[in-house]
Amino acid sequence: MSGIRIDKELEQYRNLMEVPSTFQDGFSWTSLVGAIFVAVLMVPGAMYMNLLAGQGVGPAAQWVTVILFIEVARRAHKHLSKPEIFVLFYMAGAAMQQPFSGLLYNQFFAQSQAATGMGVSVPYFYAPSDPDVLAQRSFFNPAWYPAVGLVIFQTLMSQINTMILSYGLFRLASDIEKLPFPMAPVGAQGITALAEQQTEESRREEDTQGGGSWRWRVFSIGGVLGLAFGAVYMALPAISTALLDEPITIIPIPFTELTQKTSDFLPAYATGINLNMGQLVFGMVMPFYAMLGSFLSLILMAIANPILYKAGYLPSWSSTDDTILTTFHNYIDFYFSFGLGLALAIATAGIFQVIRGVRARKRAVARAREAGQLDQLEQLDSSVPPGRGDIKFPIILAAYAGTTLAYIGLSTWLIVGLEGGWTPNVNRVLGVMLFFGFLYTPLLSYVTARLEGMAGQVVQIPFVREASFILSGYQGVAIWFLPVPIADYGQKTVFYRQAELTGTSFWSIWKTELMLVPIVILSSILFANFIWSLADIPGPQYPYAERMWELNAATQCIMYTATLGRHSQFHEAFRWEYIAAGTGVGLGLFAVMGLLHLPIMLMFGLVKGLNQATLPHVILPQFIGACIGRFYFEKRMGLKWRQYVPVVAAGFACGMGLVTVLGIGVNFLAKSVIKIPF
Repeated sequence: MSGIRIDKELEQYRNLMEVPSTFQDGFSWTSLVGAIFVAVLMVPGAMYMNLLAGQGVGPAAQWVTVILFIEVARRAHKHLSKPEIFVLFYMAGAAMQQPFSGLLYNQFFAQSQAATGMGVSVPYFYAPSDPDVLAQRSFFNPAWYPAVGLVIFQTLMSQINTMILSYGLFRLASDIEKLPFPMAPVGAQGITALAEQQTEESRREEDTQGGGSWRWRVFSIGGVLGLAFGAVYMALPAISTALLDEPITIIPIPFTELTQKTSDFLPAYATGINLNMGQLVFGMVMPFYAMLGSFLSLILMAIANPILYKAGYLPSWSSTDDTILTTFHNYIDFYFSFGLGLALAIATAGIFQVIRGVRARKRAVARAREAGQLDQLEQLDSSVPPGRGDIKFPIILAAYAGTTLAYIGLSTWLIVGLEGGWTPNVNRVLGVMLFFGFLYTPLLSYVTARLEGMAGQVVQIPFVREASFILSGYQGVAIWFLPVPIADYGQKTVFYRQAELTGTSFWSIWKTELMLVPIVILSSILFANFIWSLADIPGPQYPYAERMWELNAATQCIMYTATLGRHSQFHEAFRWEYIAAGTGVGLGLFAVMGLLHLPIMLMFGLVKGLNQATLPHVILPQFIGACIGRFYFEKRMGLKWRQYVPVVAAGFACGMGLVTVLGIGVNFLAKSVIKIPF
């Protein structure tokens, strides 16, 4: 598209795969059995891993399920097509959703020091506040029914919108705008690997031609690495917890703490390193310039924080603070507002790219009109591949309108109940819901869909939800816990592009969703309740939750206190001058890098890194992985490395997840046996 500078690195991703000429229905009973397999065996492991190390099973459950079912099919002399593998892969991943795992955090938040200390009283539909109810550690208690019902409602509405509205945005961005979606082939490469591996004859042919059978070998290498590392990093702590009061951790979880040791020469800067090998692999997969931008932001932060501390902008920090306290104090003193400004700059840059793309298209249409080729251009843009399984736009609009009205109706009913009638607070909530449902969410989703299609990036406009609540004049904290129709459905458009690249009919995806929802809801609440019944959460058995949840709660409460109608920590953290500085710095960096024609990924990586959205501990291993991939493997293999590395990452996730789930299974079995009274 003219008018848009083509990024060479994005072009490498963009050309990895082509759309096939035919589409097939990938849904089968095999997919349903795979989803049940994941829901029963993988979901509890994923919940446990999140509490233990702050990460789930991730794609591992999908790869384990797909490989297992491929092997079973082979022994039955059956061949799974690429669409069937894609749907099985998607169904296994979707079955990993854990909507009720959030209730584990809710029960902690309701009784946390941050909430009680800042005067944040949670409403009954978020979590019960009665200590006697919370001490029972069971969601099958009438006091929990409103919270459980709200989770079910949000799960249903979210699934409908994610599937239907995201599909409509994909139609706009891919079929009409013809955007390339450069990052979509990364997710489709592993599916291609497994499909090619099934047939021995085709594997031999591709070996002689230098073709696709390399994928299975590369996948296996990644799997062995994941098995070896996962046994030490995740399985050992999980198994040892069944025998000891605290887990044995050879590699520290979630990170190695160094902040207090470096406080003399790096004051007010959180230092440490995450030794999870998965971060190294992640750095190899991601675009190099995005990782370089994050690393440059790490260096800038190491220079800026000591200067800010000595200048008096970070007064709360103390040399005895660890990573958690350093991050929280810096967040209150400076980065809450400065980060908002940076996020505004990122959103502005993303929207600017979208506007520039729209203008470029208009110029292309004008040139086509002058050349007498406009009819041909419009016919090309509006065409839909036959057999893909598309639906009409009126159905998309009706589905979104229905779910949005359901959100608005439920939120209004909840507030009316809390207020004891129709008060001014109800009008304020209603206005906010209408704004989000019918203006902000559709606009943001469209902008993100176009930016994903052009550069593989996501628009994140900060503080919109929070600012809307505060500026509405609402008094109290209940508004923060309402089901709000705000989401970014543009991110899911990449999934539809992956389905298209694998030749999967969209109807098979929608049939899959209908079968999945009851499975997800049932497995999630049963296993969340089971894990909570084993021990208090957080506790010594869950080092990540014990270390990080209080920080998360304190950060949330800062914002919640803004609508209490009194002076709070929010008023201390919110500084217009810091927001302006963050916006200026972000836009200035984008302008300078744009003038220098630096890569798009470098620009976004640098500005996002300065926003401190991620702990600096993970940036170094990610950058090391990016350098290894860029300067060693890519130098030796050329552009083929960009095809290899997603498959390596998929194999690593599979191996690590498999051994971790095995360790967690031993843990659950041991604790269940111990609980038997005879």
